[in-house]
Amino acid sequence: MTSAEDDAEPTGARPREIVRIHAYGRDGFTARDDTLAVERALEIHVAGADPLITMRTPGADAELTAGLMHGEGVIRSRDDIVYLRPAPGEDDVIRLMLKPEARGRLDRVERNTLATSACGVCGKPSFSPPTPGRDAATQAGPAQVTPELLLSLPDRMRADQGVFESTGGLHAAGLFDASGTLLSIREDVGRHNALDKLIGAALLEDRLPLSDRIVMLSGRASYELLQKSIMGGVPIVCAVSAPSSYAVALAEQFGVTLVGFLRGDRFNVYTHGERLAGTVD
Repeated sequence: MTSAEDDAEPTGARPREIVRIHAYGRDGFTARDDTLAVERALEIHVAGADPLITMRTPGADAELTAGLMHGEGVIRSRDDIVYLRPAPGEDDVIRLMLKPEARGRLDRVERNTLATSACGVCGKPSFSPPTPGRDAATQAGPAQVTPELLLSLPDRMRADQGVFESTGGLHAAGLFDASGTLLSIREDVGRHNALDKLIGAALLEDRLPLSDRIVMLSGRASYELLQKSIMGGVPIVCAVSAPSSYAVALAEQFGVTLVGFLRGDRFNVYTHGERLAGTVD
């Protein structure tokens, strides 16, 4: 079980960095400062296992670790964690100890996947897709939601994307309730990381499964993002861009309402439209 001290972020981690650039415009070149989203490697040191390395934007590293391990079926609840905390004096290292059953699941994962020293978990295929009745939570979902509510989600999420507002270089994942209230948001240079942080936060607060919530993604809806959402029990997944064919197939199989191209005054419903008011067969 983690504690507040365990979950604290290292003080040296910052999501933004100021650099000096030369910007070209109608009046030629001008020297000015620009704000960049920080991207750095995080080493996840699991007791008794080889380190995993993933690129991320610093911040919410404990949530990222918990969410990543949950999405791969290693951590199923907060009770699987003995400790999860930053390494003292090391901004880019986090230490995780798992209880025996979860540690055994990690061993099985490691035997069936490839992790490179350059990028580790961020560059590998998915550990293992969820299967009905075992890894995936039942996708029950809220009562029907209106198209107008869905159309409001991108602007509500964008208004809370603090790092994106200053850098323009981050993905985001937002968690909403059935009334359209933004409950939490996480940002990262990696779209997978943003969702891992979001679901990891819910796991560490014992709020899984997210069976009456809506997830909003700032980019496209890939297979991996659908898998992570399904593992978290999310019934409605929305994205501002396109889904992949594999994501659509997975959403159909697991009863997830998948919405794509949610922007402006339009969107497409790809699967399980029965959760949206006014849909037709």
